[in-house]
Amino acid sequence: MGLRTKIGVAITATAALVAVIMGFVVHHRTAANALETARDTIRSRLTIAVDDHAAGVDRRRVLINPAVLPAPVREAVARGETGVYLDRSGQEPELWAACRSGKDVIALRHSYLRQDRKLEALDRDLLLAGSIGTALACVIGVTFAAVLGRRLDASARTAERIAEGDLSARIEPRGKDEIARLTTALNTMADALAARLQAERDVTSDIAHELRTPVAGLVAAAGLLPPGRPAEMVQERARRVSALMEDVLEVARLDGSTERAETEVRPLDELVRRAVRSVTTPGQAGLEIRVVRAALVETDARRVERILANLVSNAFRHGAAPVRVEVEGAVVRVHDQGPGFPAELLARGPVRFRTGAGQAAPAAGRGQGLGLGLTIAAGQARVLGARLRFTNPPAGGAEAILDLRASTRTEDEETVSGHA
Repeated sequence: MGLRTKIGVAITATAALVAVIMGFVVHHRTAANALETARDTIRSRLTIAVDDHAAGVDRRRVLINPAVLPAPVREAVARGETGVYLDRSGQEPELWAACRSGKDVIALRHSYLRQDRKLEALDRDLLLAGSIGTALACVIGVTFAAVLGRRLDASARTAERIAEGDLSARIEPRGKDEIARLTTALNTMADALAARLQAERDVTSDIAHELRTPVAGLVAAAGLLPPGRPAEMVQERARRVSALMEDVLEVARLDGSTERAETEVRPLDELVRRAVRSVTTPGQAGLEIRVVRAALVETDARRVERILANLVSNAFRHGAAPVRVEVEGAVVRVHDQGPGFPAELLARGPVRFRTGAGQAAPAAGRGQGLGLGLTIAAGQARVLGARLRFTNPPAGGAEAILDLRASTRTEDEETVSGHA
């Protein structure tokens, strides 16, 4: 049950409860007043009847020594008191009054049906008024709840946009109530988060730029070393540091990027093969490229190749062979036989500079590293407007799925298969 429904139900239930309580109080108060008035009236008439009887004046409706009296009245008369009693034991209610006058018992009996009917009419009016009041309260409650709900929904949607990376999302505070305070706190949190992330991006970008020149010099110097195993090790480490610097710079550019992809129409299977060749060696074992159905896509070829190159490289580095790259229309799947993606990555997506968090199998190495490769792939997919999903199939391993169907131009239904 949503908050709007809860508020509407609470207001309606409160209005209905108030209507019932007020109806109960009014009913019983009116019934008591009507009975008290009828008692006073019949007592006055009984006094007059006793005086007339003493004076020898006979009146109709006055009962002299009646054979039947309600028990409470008979007991009161036996005690020498005036007994007044509302008898509902018959077909219609009757109000009795009796007292002793000398040796005789003087009694009056009046119908109480008119008072009961008035009370029934009052109950019907109270029921109608309560129903109308409850209905109006329901309408007012639902309207009020809808207004509050819209404001809360707006705050929730803004929080979701911020969580998805849109740090420019804000909501205009309205009023001075708790929801307005929540909105202000949400905006303040977004401002603080944006400032902190921007500072982190600036530091990351500045460090990468500062290191770029000395790392380039290190690579050049490594290339001048005499041939040998030590030189190869130094050159390999220098290339890795250089690649890492480029990755850091690209992540920084993607974080703050507002640029659009430069699109062109290209066969997706061609882009796949180019991307695979860029990160593998010719005839590399444990690699399979399978094109189920070719497709032409209108997209930024460079960004697509970078995404696929990072996915394939990640599969070999952190997964296990064989690695299968499958193209079906405008969807590319990269599957490996490793331990699978970490649960945290499946739940939240790639997180840069996260090392080994929630990894599925530490011994296999999945999850180790700085998390830049998949972060870059996710950022490039976001720029392209493509979908990039990560999953662990039931059969085992890990699978990354790049969906470019939004960029599909045409499809060729011929089925082609091949191996690299």
